[in-house]
Amino acid sequence: MLSRIAESLYWIGRYVERADGTARIVDVVRLSLLETTKSEAAELVLRMIMGIEPSDEVTFDEVRDRLVFDAGNPSSIAGSWYAARENARRAREILPTDLWEVLNTAWFRWRNLGAPDATTRHLSWTRDRAALIRGVADSSMSHDEAWDFLVLGRSLERADMTARLVATGTLQFAGLSWGGVLTACNATQAYTQTHRGVVDDGLTAAFLTLDRQFPRSVVYNLRFAEECLMRLRPANERMGISDEARRRLARIRTSIEYRQTDDVIADLAVQMGRVQAAVAESAAEVTKSYFPSRAVSMWTGEVV
Repeated sequence: MLSRIAESLYWIGRYVERADGTARIVDVVRLSLLETTKSEAAELVLRMIMGIEPSDEVTFDEVRDRLVFDAGNPSSIAGSWYAARENARRAREILPTDLWEVLNTAWFRWRNLGAPDATTRHLSWTRDRAALIRGVADSSMSHDEAWDFLVLGRSLERADMTARLVATGTLQFAGLSWGGVLTACNATQAYTQTHRGVVDDGLTAAFLTLDRQFPRSVVYNLRFAEECLMRLRPANERMGISDEARRRLARIRTSIEYRQTDDVIADLAVQMGRVQAAVAESAAEVTKSYFPSRAVSMWTGEVV
């Protein structure tokens, strides 16, 4: 597969997942601000989760403008839809027609949804459209290396986003409540069914971090990303792992998956910081291995 096609597929997975995750986060902040116009949680979302430096007085209007409608910000929903569509256009030759159409339509319909004040409609539409895109991709693409690049991007983005959300739950006075974190991860019902309705901060943190069956947990997505990398580059060596991207993911996954749960929870903020760092390092290794920068063409003298 051409590296430019693989790179586009990888970033389609990341940007669609980013749009979905950002919509869920902004909706949680919106609900937390129903009775006030500013909140420490809103500031935290901008700075800690999304990596954006807020102004002195953070209001929902700023969160909305910067994380929903700023098309120049790749972390915003508008920016993610635009980038996903552009990557789909570059990979048009390999994408199934149905997948291209839902991605292309997503960008153009987003631009015609109405005034920015209609934030609730924009957020719910984004969640629905992201789910549709994932379903079309999984059901219309052969599960070959093209699909592996797509879901690799999705899994890395989801692992990073969940780790950021879990880290905010440890901040008792400024972070999102654990209920809000569950909602942002679309995990409320799954958690309730797993733990029979028992709401507990430690159980919530463990569920979002370590559960092997919930598709948005940190461990689940780290393992899924490893499996994608293993299929893309099967291990033939008798000792060690030559795939640096997979090695970094496996090290952080095993370091939290095989520790005592209580030890992970006691040091949760630090562990989630390590997860974010490992995902970023693995993503950099994926770029280095599969999407190398195009070499500059040079003429050489004729050899006599």
